[in-house]
Amino acid sequence: MGDSSDSVSIAIDMVPFGGKEFLVKTSRGSLSVFVCGDQEKPALITYPDVALNYMSCFQGLFFCPDAASLLLHNFCIYHIDAPGHELGANVIAPDVPLLSVDDLADQVAEVLDFFGLTRVLCLGVTAGAYILALFAMKYNERVLGLILVSPVCKAPTWTEWLYDKVLMNLLYFYGMCGLLKECLLQRYFSKELRYGMHGAESEVIQACLRLLDERQSPNVMRFLQAINRRYDLTDDLKKLQCKTLIFVGESSPFHAESVHMSDKIGRKNCTLVEVKACGSLVTEEHPLAMLVPIEFFLMGFGFQRQPHFASSSSNGSNPSSPSSHSCIAPELLSPEGLGIKLKPIKTRADIEI
Repeated sequence: MGDSSDSVSIAIDMVPFGGKEFLVKTSRGSLSVFVCGDQEKPALITYPDVALNYMSCFQGLFFCPDAASLLLHNFCIYHIDAPGHELGANVIAPDVPLLSVDDLADQVAEVLDFFGLTRVLCLGVTAGAYILALFAMKYNERVLGLILVSPVCKAPTWTEWLYDKVLMNLLYFYGMCGLLKECLLQRYFSKELRYGMHGAESEVIQACLRLLDERQSPNVMRFLQAINRRYDLTDDLKKLQCKTLIFVGESSPFHAESVHMSDKIGRKNCTLVEVKACGSLVTEEHPLAMLVPIEFFLMGFGFQRQPHFASSSSNGSNPSSPSSHSCIAPELLSPEGLGIKLKPIKTRADIEI
Protein backbone atom coordinates (compact mmCIF):
# COMPACT_ATOMS: atom_id res chain seq x y z
CA MET A 1 0.00 0.00 0.00
CA GLY A 2 1.29 3.40 -0.92
CA ASP A 3 1.99 6.24 1.43
CA SER A 4 -0.75 8.83 1.78
CA SER A 5 -0.25 12.44 0.83
CA ASP A 6 -1.89 15.64 1.96
CA SER A 7 -4.66 15.15 -0.59
CA VAL A 8 -5.32 11.48 0.12
CA SER A 9 -6.41 9.98 3.42
CA ILE A 10 -8.28 6.87 4.36
CA ALA A 11 -10.79 5.41 6.77
CA ILE A 12 -11.05 1.63 7.05
CA ASP A 13 -14.11 -0.32 8.08
CA MET A 14 -14.60 -4.06 7.99
CA VAL A 15 -17.63 -5.09 5.96
CA PRO A 16 -19.11 -8.43 4.85
CA PHE A 17 -18.20 -10.44 1.72
CA GLY A 18 -14.57 -11.00 2.70
CA GLY A 19 -13.09 -7.58 2.01
CA LYS A 20 -12.48 -4.11 3.36
CA GLU A 21 -14.02 -0.79 2.46
CA PHE A 22 -11.61 2.13 2.11
CA LEU A 23 -12.81 5.72 1.99
CA VAL A 24 -10.12 7.42 -0.07
CA LYS A 25 -10.00 11.20 -0.04
CA THR A 26 -8.77 12.55 -3.37
CA SER A 27 -8.21 16.11 -4.54
CA ARG A 28 -11.66 15.92 -6.17
CA GLY A 29 -13.56 14.44 -3.24
CA SER A 30 -13.85 11.11 -1.45
CA LEU A 31 -14.32 7.73 -3.11
CA SER A 32 -15.34 4.41 -1.63
CA VAL A 33 -13.08 1.53 -2.70
CA PHE A 34 -13.98 -2.01 -1.65
CA VAL A 35 -10.93 -4.27 -1.74
CA CYS A 36 -11.23 -8.07 -2.05
CA GLY A 37 -8.26 -10.41 -1.94
CA ASP A 38 -4.53 -10.36 -1.37
CA GLN A 39 -3.09 -6.90 -2.09
CA GLU A 40 0.19 -8.53 -3.09
CA LYS A 41 -1.50 -9.88 -6.20
CA PRO A 42 -1.94 -7.96 -9.48
CA ALA A 43 -4.80 -5.46 -9.39
CA LEU A 44 -8.15 -5.55 -11.15
CA ILE A 45 -10.21 -2.38 -10.75
CA THR A 46 -13.92 -2.08 -11.46
CA TYR A 47 -16.24 0.88 -12.09
CA PRO A 48 -20.05 0.50 -12.25
CA ASP A 49 -22.75 2.12 -14.36
CA VAL A 50 -25.00 5.03 -13.38
CA ALA A 51 -26.94 4.52 -10.10
CA LEU A 52 -25.17 1.23 -9.37
CA ASN A 53 -22.40 0.31 -6.98
CA TYR A 54 -20.06 -2.67 -6.95
CA MET A 55 -22.68 -4.93 -5.33
CA SER A 56 -25.49 -4.20 -7.77
CA CYS A 57 -23.20 -4.18 -10.83
CA PHE A 58 -20.67 -6.97 -10.27
CA GLN A 59 -21.95 -9.44 -7.69
CA GLY A 60 -23.45 -11.69 -10.36
CA LEU A 61 -20.04 -12.09 -12.00
CA PHE A 62 -17.83 -12.30 -8.93
CA PHE A 63 -20.18 -14.52 -6.90
CA CYS A 64 -20.67 -17.16 -9.58
CA PRO A 65 -18.79 -20.41 -8.84
CA ASP A 66 -16.07 -20.12 -11.47
CA ALA A 67 -15.08 -16.54 -10.70
CA ALA A 68 -13.00 -17.45 -7.65
CA SER A 69 -10.68 -19.73 -9.60
CA LEU A 70 -10.33 -17.27 -12.46
CA LEU A 71 -10.46 -13.77 -10.99
CA LEU A 72 -9.90 -13.95 -7.25
CA HIS A 73 -7.18 -16.57 -7.77
CA ASN A 74 -5.19 -14.17 -9.97
CA PHE A 75 -6.11 -10.68 -8.75
CA CYS A 76 -6.85 -8.43 -5.84
CA ILE A 77 -10.10 -6.70 -6.77
CA TYR A 78 -10.50 -2.96 -6.18
CA HIS A 79 -14.16 -2.00 -6.60
CA ILE A 80 -14.34 1.77 -7.13
CA ASP A 81 -17.81 3.29 -6.67
CA ALA A 82 -18.77 6.58 -8.29
CA PRO A 83 -18.84 9.46 -5.76
CA GLY A 84 -21.70 9.01 -3.30
CA HIS A 85 -22.80 5.62 -4.68
CA GLU A 86 -21.46 3.40 -1.89
CA LEU A 87 -23.72 1.68 0.64
CA GLY A 88 -24.80 4.11 3.35
CA ALA A 89 -23.50 7.17 1.46
CA ASN A 90 -24.49 10.63 2.60
CA VAL A 91 -25.82 13.21 0.19
CA ILE A 92 -22.96 15.17 -1.39
CA ALA A 93 -23.25 18.81 -0.30
CA PRO A 94 -24.80 21.08 -2.96
CA ASP A 95 -21.84 23.48 -2.79
CA VAL A 96 -19.39 20.74 -3.85
CA PRO A 97 -18.43 21.38 -7.49
CA LEU A 98 -19.81 19.02 -10.11
CA LEU A 99 -17.20 16.64 -11.48
CA SER A 100 -16.50 16.15 -15.17
CA VAL A 101 -15.65 12.82 -16.77
CA ASP A 102 -12.00 13.93 -16.75
CA ASP A 103 -12.23 14.55 -13.01
CA LEU A 104 -13.66 11.06 -12.49
CA ALA A 105 -10.85 9.50 -14.55
CA ASP A 106 -8.24 11.48 -12.60
CA GLN A 107 -9.77 10.22 -9.36
CA VAL A 108 -9.06 6.66 -10.51
CA ALA A 109 -5.39 7.62 -10.94
CA GLU A 110 -5.32 9.01 -7.39
CA VAL A 111 -6.80 5.77 -6.05
CA LEU A 112 -4.02 3.85 -7.77
CA ASP A 113 -1.46 6.22 -6.28
CA PHE A 114 -2.81 5.62 -2.81
CA PHE A 115 -2.64 1.84 -3.04
CA GLY A 116 0.75 1.97 -4.74
CA LEU A 117 -0.54 0.32 -7.91
CA THR A 118 1.51 0.78 -11.07
CA ARG A 119 -0.41 -1.17 -13.74
CA VAL A 120 -3.93 -2.52 -13.47
CA LEU A 121 -6.53 -4.47 -15.41
CA CYS A 122 -9.81 -2.54 -15.73
CA LEU A 123 -13.42 -3.77 -15.78
CA GLY A 124 -16.19 -1.22 -16.35
CA VAL A 125 -19.87 -1.20 -17.30
CA THR A 126 -21.39 1.43 -19.65
CA ALA A 127 -20.74 4.77 -17.88
CA GLY A 128 -18.01 3.09 -15.82
CA ALA A 129 -16.56 1.65 -19.04
CA TYR A 130 -16.35 5.18 -20.47
CA ILE A 131 -14.53 6.43 -17.36
CA LEU A 132 -12.01 3.57 -17.47
CA ALA A 133 -11.47 3.92 -21.24
CA LEU A 134 -10.80 7.63 -20.71
CA PHE A 135 -8.47 6.73 -17.84
CA ALA A 136 -6.61 4.32 -20.15
CA MET A 137 -6.16 7.08 -22.72
CA LYS A 138 -4.87 9.60 -20.19
CA TYR A 139 -2.69 7.13 -18.26
CA ASN A 140 -1.95 4.46 -20.87
CA GLU A 141 1.21 3.31 -19.10
CA ARG A 142 -0.86 2.31 -16.06
CA VAL A 143 -3.37 0.04 -17.85
CA LEU A 144 -2.57 -3.58 -18.60
CA GLY A 145 -5.87 -4.32 -20.34
CA LEU A 146 -9.54 -3.29 -20.56
CA ILE A 147 -12.66 -5.42 -20.13
CA LEU A 148 -15.59 -3.20 -21.09
CA VAL A 149 -19.25 -4.18 -20.78
CA SER A 150 -21.73 -2.38 -23.08
CA PRO A 151 -19.44 0.65 -23.27
CA VAL A 152 -20.17 4.10 -24.65
CA CYS A 153 -17.53 6.19 -26.38
CA LYS A 154 -19.38 8.94 -28.26
CA ALA A 155 -20.87 12.18 -27.01
CA PRO A 156 -24.58 11.73 -26.20
CA THR A 157 -26.99 11.97 -29.10
CA TRP A 158 -29.72 14.59 -28.78
CA THR A 159 -32.16 11.80 -27.96
CA GLU A 160 -29.97 10.43 -25.15
CA TRP A 161 -29.22 13.94 -23.90
CA LEU A 162 -32.93 14.83 -23.65
CA TYR A 163 -33.77 11.45 -22.13
CA ASP A 164 -31.11 11.90 -19.45
CA LYS A 165 -32.43 15.39 -18.77
CA VAL A 166 -35.84 13.85 -18.06
CA LEU A 167 -34.19 11.36 -15.69
CA MET A 168 -32.38 14.17 -13.89
CA ASN A 169 -35.65 16.08 -13.47
CA LEU A 170 -37.28 12.96 -12.04
CA LEU A 171 -34.38 12.60 -9.62
CA TYR A 172 -34.57 16.24 -8.61
CA PHE A 173 -38.33 16.43 -8.04
CA TYR A 174 -39.32 12.86 -7.12
CA GLY A 175 -36.16 11.03 -6.11
CA MET A 176 -35.80 7.32 -6.87
CA CYS A 177 -39.44 6.95 -7.91
CA GLY A 178 -41.06 4.02 -9.68
CA LEU A 179 -40.92 5.60 -13.13
CA LEU A 180 -37.23 6.38 -12.75
CA LYS A 181 -36.43 2.85 -11.63
CA GLU A 182 -38.30 1.46 -14.63
CA CYS A 183 -36.22 3.68 -16.93
CA LEU A 184 -33.02 2.45 -15.29
CA LEU A 185 -34.11 -1.19 -15.59
CA GLN A 186 -34.60 -0.64 -19.33
CA ARG A 187 -31.04 0.69 -19.44
CA TYR A 188 -29.64 -2.35 -17.63
CA PHE A 189 -31.65 -5.42 -18.61
CA SER A 190 -33.32 -7.11 -21.56
CA LYS A 191 -37.08 -7.15 -21.94
CA GLU A 192 -37.02 -10.93 -21.44
CA LEU A 193 -35.51 -10.57 -17.97
CA ARG A 194 -37.60 -7.54 -16.96
CA TYR A 195 -40.92 -9.26 -17.65
CA GLY A 196 -39.98 -12.93 -17.29
CA MET A 197 -41.84 -15.98 -18.53
CA HIS A 198 -45.15 -15.03 -16.91
CA GLY A 199 -44.65 -11.34 -16.19
CA ALA A 200 -43.07 -12.01 -12.80
CA GLU A 201 -39.96 -10.13 -11.73
CA SER A 202 -36.80 -12.21 -11.54
CA GLU A 203 -34.59 -12.33 -8.47
CA VAL A 204 -32.00 -10.25 -10.34
CA ILE A 205 -34.56 -7.49 -10.97
CA GLN A 206 -35.82 -7.60 -7.40
CA ALA A 207 -32.29 -7.36 -6.00
CA CYS A 208 -31.50 -4.43 -8.31
CA LEU A 209 -34.65 -2.57 -7.26
CA ARG A 210 -33.79 -3.01 -3.57
CA LEU A 211 -30.29 -1.61 -4.14
CA LEU A 212 -31.62 1.31 -6.20
CA ASP A 213 -33.82 2.25 -3.25
CA GLU A 214 -30.63 2.80 -1.22
CA ARG A 215 -29.16 5.34 -3.66
CA GLN A 216 -29.07 9.01 -2.78
CA SER A 217 -30.89 10.74 -5.65
CA PRO A 218 -28.72 13.91 -5.68
CA ASN A 219 -25.58 11.77 -5.93
CA VAL A 220 -26.99 9.76 -8.83
CA MET A 221 -27.94 13.00 -10.55
CA ARG A 222 -24.37 14.28 -10.28
CA PHE A 223 -22.94 11.16 -11.93
CA LEU A 224 -25.60 11.25 -14.64
CA GLN A 225 -24.80 14.92 -15.32
CA ALA A 226 -21.12 14.10 -15.77
CA ILE A 227 -21.88 11.26 -18.20
CA ASN A 228 -24.43 13.39 -20.07
CA ARG A 229 -21.65 15.95 -20.66
CA ARG A 230 -19.12 13.40 -21.90
CA TYR A 231 -17.22 14.02 -25.11
CA ASP A 232 -16.46 11.83 -28.11
CA LEU A 233 -13.49 9.51 -27.67
CA THR A 234 -13.66 8.05 -31.19
CA ASP A 235 -10.67 9.85 -32.67
CA ASP A 236 -8.42 8.73 -29.81
CA LEU A 237 -9.50 5.09 -29.59
CA LYS A 238 -6.73 3.89 -31.88
CA LYS A 239 -4.26 5.40 -29.40
CA LEU A 240 -5.24 2.80 -26.83
CA GLN A 241 -2.15 0.67 -26.39
CA CYS A 242 -3.72 -2.08 -24.30
CA LYS A 243 -5.64 -5.18 -25.30
CA THR A 244 -9.40 -4.73 -24.98
CA LEU A 245 -12.26 -7.20 -24.56
CA ILE A 246 -15.77 -5.82 -25.12
CA PHE A 247 -19.00 -7.55 -24.11
CA VAL A 248 -22.38 -6.23 -25.18
CA GLY A 249 -25.88 -7.64 -24.91
CA GLU A 250 -27.80 -7.66 -28.17
CA SER A 251 -30.75 -6.00 -26.42
CA SER A 252 -28.60 -3.24 -24.95
CA PRO A 253 -29.53 0.33 -25.93
CA PHE A 254 -25.76 0.83 -26.32
CA HIS A 255 -25.21 -2.11 -28.67
CA ALA A 256 -24.47 -0.03 -31.76
CA GLU A 257 -22.08 2.21 -29.85
CA SER A 258 -20.21 -0.77 -28.40
CA VAL A 259 -19.79 -2.25 -31.89
CA HIS A 260 -18.61 1.16 -33.12
CA MET A 261 -16.06 1.32 -30.32
CA SER A 262 -14.75 -2.13 -31.15
CA ASP A 263 -14.38 -1.22 -34.83
CA LYS A 264 -12.55 2.01 -34.04
CA ILE A 265 -10.09 0.40 -31.63
CA GLY A 266 -9.33 -2.08 -34.37
CA ARG A 267 -9.02 -5.83 -34.69
CA LYS A 268 -5.38 -5.74 -33.66
CA ASN A 269 -6.18 -4.80 -30.06
CA CYS A 270 -9.90 -5.45 -29.55
CA THR A 271 -12.24 -8.44 -29.39
CA LEU A 272 -16.03 -8.09 -29.37
CA VAL A 273 -18.34 -10.65 -27.75
CA GLU A 274 -22.06 -10.14 -28.32
CA VAL A 275 -24.44 -11.95 -25.96
CA LYS A 276 -27.91 -12.86 -27.16
CA ALA A 277 -31.03 -12.41 -25.03
CA CYS A 278 -29.19 -9.93 -22.81
CA GLY A 279 -29.26 -6.23 -22.01
CA SER A 280 -26.40 -3.94 -21.04
CA LEU A 281 -25.65 -5.43 -17.64
CA VAL A 282 -24.11 -8.70 -18.82
CA THR A 283 -22.33 -9.02 -15.45
CA GLU A 284 -25.70 -9.58 -13.77
CA GLU A 285 -27.95 -10.97 -16.49
CA HIS A 286 -25.64 -13.61 -18.00
CA PRO A 287 -22.35 -13.56 -16.04
CA LEU A 288 -21.37 -17.14 -16.92
CA ALA A 289 -21.27 -16.16 -20.60
CA MET A 290 -18.34 -13.88 -19.74
CA LEU A 291 -16.05 -16.38 -18.05
CA VAL A 292 -14.69 -18.36 -21.00
CA PRO A 293 -13.84 -15.25 -23.08
CA ILE A 294 -12.28 -13.61 -20.02
CA GLU A 295 -10.27 -16.76 -19.31
CA PHE A 296 -8.74 -16.77 -22.78
CA PHE A 297 -8.23 -13.02 -22.67
CA LEU A 298 -6.28 -13.36 -19.42
CA MET A 299 -4.19 -16.17 -20.86
CA GLY A 300 -2.70 -13.57 -23.16
CA PHE A 301 -1.20 -11.92 -20.07
CA GLY A 302 -0.02 -15.17 -18.52
CA PHE A 303 -2.89 -15.62 -16.03
CA GLN A 304 -4.33 -19.10 -15.57
CA ARG A 305 -7.38 -20.57 -13.88
CA GLN A 306 -6.71 -22.27 -10.55
CA PRO A 307 -5.54 -25.71 -11.80
CA HIS A 308 -7.70 -28.04 -9.69
CA PHE A 309 -10.91 -26.04 -10.17
CA ALA A 310 -13.37 -27.50 -12.67
CA SER A 311 -15.08 -24.93 -14.86
CA SER A 312 -18.85 -25.28 -14.77
CA SER A 313 -19.28 -22.38 -17.19
CA SER A 314 -17.37 -24.18 -19.91
CA ASN A 315 -18.84 -27.66 -19.45
CA GLY A 316 -22.45 -26.66 -18.82
CA SER A 317 -22.68 -28.44 -15.47
CA ASN A 318 -25.17 -25.94 -14.09
CA PRO A 319 -28.29 -26.51 -16.22
CA SER A 320 -30.44 -24.29 -14.03
CA SER A 321 -28.62 -21.18 -15.19
CA PRO A 322 -29.61 -19.87 -18.64
CA SER A 323 -26.18 -18.41 -19.22
CA SER A 324 -24.49 -21.75 -18.55
CA HIS A 325 -25.75 -22.92 -21.95
CA SER A 326 -23.59 -20.39 -23.76
CA CYS A 327 -22.31 -21.52 -27.13
CA ILE A 328 -19.03 -19.81 -27.91
CA ALA A 329 -17.87 -19.74 -31.51
CA PRO A 330 -15.13 -22.38 -32.05
CA GLU A 331 -12.60 -19.81 -33.24
CA LEU A 332 -12.89 -18.02 -29.89
CA LEU A 333 -11.71 -21.12 -28.08
CA SER A 334 -8.66 -21.65 -30.29
CA PRO A 335 -5.26 -20.44 -29.08
CA GLU A 336 -5.18 -18.04 -32.02
CA GLY A 337 -8.62 -16.69 -31.10
CA LEU A 338 -8.15 -15.28 -27.64
CA GLY A 339 -5.11 -17.09 -26.34
CA ILE A 340 -1.47 -16.22 -26.04
CA LYS A 341 -1.32 -14.26 -29.27
CA LEU A 342 -4.75 -12.73 -28.56
CA LYS A 343 -5.78 -12.50 -32.19
CA PRO A 344 -8.88 -10.30 -32.00
CA ILE A 345 -12.03 -11.48 -33.69
CA LYS A 346 -15.65 -10.49 -33.67
CA THR A 347 -17.59 -13.37 -32.18
CA ARG A 348 -20.92 -13.99 -30.60
CA ALA A 349 -21.94 -15.79 -27.43
CA ASP A 350 -25.29 -17.46 -28.05
CA ILE A 351 -27.47 -17.81 -24.97
CA GLU A 352 -30.17 -20.45 -25.05
CA ILE A 353 -33.12 -19.73 -22.83
